Amino acid sequence: MSAEATNPATPGPITPGAHRRRGRPRIDLRRIGWAALLGPAAGNRLPDAIGHVVEAHRAHHPEAPLEPLRRAYVLAESSHRGQMRKSGEPYITHPLAVTLILAELGAETTTLTASLLHDTVEDTEVTLDQVRTEFGEEVAYLVDGVTKLEKVDYGAAAEPETFRKMLVATGNDVRVMSIKLADRLHNMRTLGVMRPEKQARIAKVTRDVLIPLAERLGVQALKTELEDLVFAILHPDEYTETRELIAANDARGTDPLAEIAEDARVVLKDAGIAAEVLIRPRHFVSVHRARRKRGTLRGADFGRLLVLVGEDADCYGVLGELHTCFTPVVSEFKDFIAVPKFNLYQSLHTAVSRGDGEVAEVLIRTHQMHKVAEAGVVALGNPYAPPADEQTDSTGERADPTRPGWLSRLLDWQEAAPDADTFWSTLREDLAQDREITVFRPDGGTLGLPAGASCVDAAYAQYGEDAHACIGARVNGRLATLSTVLSDGDTVQLLMGQDPASEPSRDWLDHARTPAARIAIRRWLTTHPATPQPEPEPEGRRAPESAPRAPQGAPAGRPAEANAVVDQPGASVRLAGCCTPVPPDAVTAFAVRGGVVTVHRAECHGVARMKSTGRAEVGVRWGDTTQCRVSLIAESFSRPHLLADLTEAIALESVAVISATVEPPTQGRVRHTYTLQLPDATTLPGLMRAMRNIAGVYDVSRAQHPAQTTS
Repeated sequence: MSAEATNPATPGPITPGAHRRRGRPRIDLRRIGWAALLGPAAGNRLPDAIGHVVEAHRAHHPEAPLEPLRRAYVLAESSHRGQMRKSGEPYITHPLAVTLILAELGAETTTLTASLLHDTVEDTEVTLDQVRTEFGEEVAYLVDGVTKLEKVDYGAAAEPETFRKMLVATGNDVRVMSIKLADRLHNMRTLGVMRPEKQARIAKVTRDVLIPLAERLGVQALKTELEDLVFAILHPDEYTETRELIAANDARGTDPLAEIAEDARVVLKDAGIAAEVLIRPRHFVSVHRARRKRGTLRGADFGRLLVLVGEDADCYGVLGELHTCFTPVVSEFKDFIAVPKFNLYQSLHTAVSRGDGEVAEVLIRTHQMHKVAEAGVVALGNPYAPPADEQTDSTGERADPTRPGWLSRLLDWQEAAPDADTFWSTLREDLAQDREITVFRPDGGTLGLPAGASCVDAAYAQYGEDAHACIGARVNGRLATLSTVLSDGDTVQLLMGQDPASEPSRDWLDHARTPAARIAIRRWLTTHPATPQPEPEPEGRRAPESAPRAPQGAPAGRPAEANAVVDQPGASVRLAGCCTPVPPDAVTAFAVRGGVVTVHRAECHGVARMKSTGRAEVGVRWGDTTQCRVSLIAESFSRPHLLADLTEAIALESVAVISATVEPPTQGRVRHTYTLQLPDATTLPGLMRAMRNIAGVYDVSRAQHPAQTTS
């Protein structure tokens, strides 16, 4: 708590976040500052100035070594001696306050040591090599990471590169961001000494980037207080109204939330469940949001009940008892224990009402879950403590067990961002997503996506740039378009084609919400500009529109998918689009204008027409084959999910769907026509068998398109 904050237990104005911290001892940083001016203690005795840090640290880590903290404080105090903050306090009070914040959250000794030293390399004559020599590589790495973030101004022109560096530093060691967040919190607490315009600029950056990062790292204790401090600066009128609303509620003689809490204690005691029932006041921004959502607030709306138990199973026992003895509000129930949030958060959420209409929101969690809910990654201790079975990744780098999935995704796309401005705008868009959903994959895995994400986003989250080949999806067992917006808990099966020339549609950008998807699609579109349509061939030489297209680099007129060897040297060969022959079909060929030879299946309807016009047949045989295209017709009885089942069967045979049409059902029957790209012609019989095995399908045959007379 800052020196400027008023003790909430005494009369006076309520400061942001103060009512949430009710009951916590007030720490006088001015007294700490004067203790710091007296210099370090003699010998190896711990200086009085770090007494509060040591006390908070030992509460979480009783056996933690204190000597590194003593030596770090001695170096920091001596190097910052004579420096003053704009508030008039000795500068050493800042690293002390930052370290105290982290100690109260449960940070381990290495983080606290680096926190005490985090400004020494930047603002004093202490060098990074000196820190490395005296405190080791890990402390030096953290100090260097925070220093790099401090070196870049927060002006608008510098913001993109600043936060790109911040993201990279965070990805390499999340403790860097923990120190940065605590540093920003203390600076925000003492921001009143700065000009209003500078306060507003710093508050906006805090709101747009640092608060969302704190949310994603799960450090709720820092996030909520930062929200209140930003709220007070950027929205002073609403803040004042909210403060008066809270003060008026505190002045009421009765507290319905306290009454419900006592009733809950009795219920759980009678049920034999050892539980601690606490009242958790809402912070300012939470009260403001609740008021906007509900209008008039009742007494129980100013806080929540927090029930802490020992084991996971007890959480569900508490839930059952509360739902039995109170009236549950079913729509408010959420299970974040079975499916934790992307930021490590776990709890059961519910709400119960009593006869007079008061509704109390209830959070149920274990003590360990509560520790992680408050401190996030900070509560996980040293992620690099070398256990007996220490593992490293394939590059030999130390693996970070605290890196959340969202952070890995951000690191991936920040490398792919073409420039800093794109990175910055995309980062802000991504961090603005205040809610994330979890969708399930058929293999049991999960994907974390922002609310409003579509199947396009799921495809790129799962497959990266290979998602260019996605041809469809099934959501909860039903065929869905790639534009389908996903909901929390959906099961998504992505249907992938095998065509190496697959390309994303420009329309996908309209449905992509995640940076990974948008950047990948834009990059492909940028590197593959639309090819101008060729001039139309003279009448009589135009190939049927369904004829295969030659890939880039293939000689003009050559078939796109297979080698046809004809007895006419120098002729260009084209597979007829009317029958799409593939090996080992019996084929025949006819010479047409322009030195082109068209190849037909022997039973093609167009063969008789070509012969009737006097076309001479050309000898032809199959050469070495690679990929080939074929058109198949599936005749079936109409039933739900038939298209999805057929598409899935095709995908399982490693066959790409080039196009598909479904005719309207007639007398309970339906016809599907697919143009498919086969990896090898030998797969065709197996593919047709797989399609015939789909329930309701009674025939699969090769397509015969109406023949076109070719001059």
